[in-house]
Amino acid sequence: MLGVMLMSLVAAAQTTPPVVTWDCHSLMFDGRRVMPVMGEIHYSRLPENEWADEVRKMKEGGVTIIANYVFWNHVEEQQGIFDWSGQRNLRHFIEICKAEGMPVCLRIGPYCHGEARCGGIPDWVVKSGCKLRSEDPQFLAYVEALYRQIFTQVQGLQWKDGGPVLACQFDNEYGGNGSYLMQLKKIANDIGFDLPFYTRTGWPALRTPTPFGEMIPLYGDYADGFWDRKTSEGCGNYWKAFHFTASPTSGAIGSEQLDYSQGVNGVSPNSTSQYPYFTCELGGGMMTSYHRRVYLYPEDAYSMALVKLGSGSNLLGYYMYHGGTNPDGHLTYLNECQKTPATNHNDLPVKTYDFQAPLGEFGQRNPHYYSLRPLHLFMRDFGEMLAPMDAVFPVDAVVRKGDDSRLRWSYRSISSYLGDSKSSSSPAFVFINNYERFANLTAKDGAQFEVCGVRFPKRPITIPAGMMTLFPVNLPVGGSVINWATAQPVAWRNGRMWFEKKSGIAADFCVDGKVRSVKKCSAETPFAIIGKTELYLLSTEQAERLFLEEKRDRAEDEKTNGTLSLATCQITKVREAGHQRDITIGVQKVAEEPVDADFDNAAVYRITLPADATLFAPPQVGKGWEGALLEIAYRGDVARLYADGRLIADNFYNGRPFLFGLWRLTPGTKELELRILPLQKDMPVYFPREADVRTAGEEVRYVTIQPRP
Repeated sequence: MLGVMLMSLVAAAQTTPPVVTWDCHSLMFDGRRVMPVMGEIHYSRLPENEWADEVRKMKEGGVTIIANYVFWNHVEEQQGIFDWSGQRNLRHFIEICKAEGMPVCLRIGPYCHGEARCGGIPDWVVKSGCKLRSEDPQFLAYVEALYRQIFTQVQGLQWKDGGPVLACQFDNEYGGNGSYLMQLKKIANDIGFDLPFYTRTGWPALRTPTPFGEMIPLYGDYADGFWDRKTSEGCGNYWKAFHFTASPTSGAIGSEQLDYSQGVNGVSPNSTSQYPYFTCELGGGMMTSYHRRVYLYPEDAYSMALVKLGSGSNLLGYYMYHGGTNPDGHLTYLNECQKTPATNHNDLPVKTYDFQAPLGEFGQRNPHYYSLRPLHLFMRDFGEMLAPMDAVFPVDAVVRKGDDSRLRWSYRSISSYLGDSKSSSSPAFVFINNYERFANLTAKDGAQFEVCGVRFPKRPITIPAGMMTLFPVNLPVGGSVINWATAQPVAWRNGRMWFEKKSGIAADFCVDGKVRSVKKCSAETPFAIIGKTELYLLSTEQAERLFLEEKRDRAEDEKTNGTLSLATCQITKVREAGHQRDITIGVQKVAEEPVDADFDNAAVYRITLPADATLFAPPQVGKGWEGALLEIAYRGDVARLYADGRLIADNFYNGRPFLFGLWRLTPGTKELELRILPLQKDMPVYFPREADVRTAGEEVRYVTIQPRP
C-alpha cells in the first residue's frame, strides 16, 4: 500500500500529498498504516549522472524512503564558500527522488559521522575554538548558516509543497543534552523547515530528554563492526542482532534512555511505548577499516531484517543500502582516519565507501539486493495488516552467543495487543530465524507452532540449518481463511497472492480447515483460487525477482548475444615493492593505514585497457547495458588505482576483488596504474577467513572486465 501511495508523488504538483501522522505503532498516510523500507544513499558519494538510475534501482529493490546525509564538509569545506555543484547538487538529487516518487529523509547534521572526515564537520569549524555539537552561540551561528544553505536546496520540495522531503534528522549519535537537539530543530523551523516528522538516532542515551513527540528515536543493529577494537573473528555483541527481542536497543552501537518496559507475559512493550519502533541503521553491509577487514554475507542482512520485523519494528532502515565513493576534497581527503583533528576513531579508505551494501559502490546488484526483495514486497503489501500487530516471544530470550539449543521464533498478532493471545480468528505472522553469523546453527527437528489458537503444521517439520522465513496464520482471503501455510507470503496485489517455497520445507496450505501440499512452483499458473484471488507458489529465485523478470531476461539475452562481453586486460608489473613500511599504532590504539608517501614503495602494475569504446560507455539501466566493471583479483595489504596520476579508487584487502566502474574514467584513458603494498607477517589486523594471508607479499591473480550485475 505504501508504494501505491508514494507513486502519487510523481504528479505531486497536481495532487494533494497524503497527510502523514504517526502513533505508537507506525506511520500513517491519510490514516492508513504503512510499513516503509528506508535505504541510505549518499548523493555526494555518487556521480550526478548516475543518480536517476540508482534511485530507480533502489525503488525496484523495494525501498520506499530514501535516507541521505548532507555532509557539511562536502559543501562548505572552505568557510563561506558553498559548493552545490555536480555531485554536491542536493536540489537536483531531491528533484530526481520526486520524479521517481521516492520520499526523502534528510539527515542534515551538523554532525553526520558516516565515516566522513571529522564526522562531516569542516576542519575550519573544528579549528575555530567553538565547542562542537553544543549550544555554544558561535557553533550554532555556523549551523544556522549551513541550515539556511540546505534550505535553499529544499525550498519548494518539502512534503507540504508536494515535494518528496518527508522528514529530517538532527545531528547523529548524540549523547548530550536534549536541549541541543531542540535548538537545532528551532533553527531549522525558523528558517522554514516544516515537515511531517523529525527524527534522531536512539543511541547513545541522552543526558536530558527531548520533549515527547518532537523527534522520533530510530534504532539500528549490525552483524559486525569495523570499529571494534579487537582483531578477532566474531568479537563483540553483534550476535545479539540475530535473536528476537522486545528491546529496540543494540549493544553493538549504543543504548537508549527511553523507558521501554520488559513487557508482560512475553508480549512486546510496543503497545504501551509512546514511540513506534523504527530503525535507521540496520546494517545492509559493513565497511572495512584498516585494522578490521570485515567480510559480510548476504544472509547477515536478511536475518537481521527478518528478526527486527519479527521483534516489532515497523520501519526497516538500512545503512547503507547503496555504497559510494568519497568525492575529491578541495583541501584534504574526506575520509575518517586516526590522524584527523576530530572523529578520528578508525582508519577508513580514502575513496571507497562501498559498504558491501545491497547496491554496491558502482551500482552493482549484490546477492542481498535480491534476497531482501521478498521481505520488502511483503512489507508493502501486508504492511497495513502487520503494522498494528505486537510481537510475542514464546521462546525465552537467548543470552548466549551461538546458542543452538532451541529454535528461535516469534510471532506478531493483533490479539496480543487486545490481551487475547489464544484467539482463533486473529491473523498473525510467525517469524523464524535459524541463522547466526559464524554460529553454524543446526537443523531443528519436531517444529510446530501454536499461535492464536492454531497449532501447525499438522505434522512436525524440520527447520533446516540457516533457514530464515515467515509463515501466515488466519490470513483472510476472498471470504475464506488461510488457516496456516508453511510458505512465505511475498506479495498481494491485483487479485493475486504470491508465496515463496523455502528449500527443505514442504509448502503446505491449510484453507478453511483443509490441508493441501503444493509441489510445483510456477509464476504463470496459480495453484489455487480463493474467491477472486489467485494463489501462486514461487521458487526462491522467482520470488527474489518478482516483477523484475522482464528486465532480468533482457539482460540475460544481451549476455547470450555477446553484447555484454568478458574482456581480459593486459597487466604488466613495472616495479617490485620496496622496503616495507612500519605499521604504526594510532591514537585509538589500533593499526594505522598507510599514507600517500608509503605508496612510493608499493609494487606497481600497468593495466592496459582494451580499445573497445563500448566498455567505457555510461550504463543504460533498463536498456540492456548495465556497464562494465574492472575486476582486480589480488593479494596484498592496500591497493590503490590511479588514472593519469590521480587517485581514483582504493581497497583494503579482505578477500573480495577490487572493483572499478570503467564508465567513470575520462574518455580516452588507455592505461591505469595499480599500486599494492604487500602483506606483512603478523600484522595487527583482522583479516576474514576469505582472505589469503598465509604468506607475506603481494600478487595480482587476474584483471578482467565484467558486466555489472
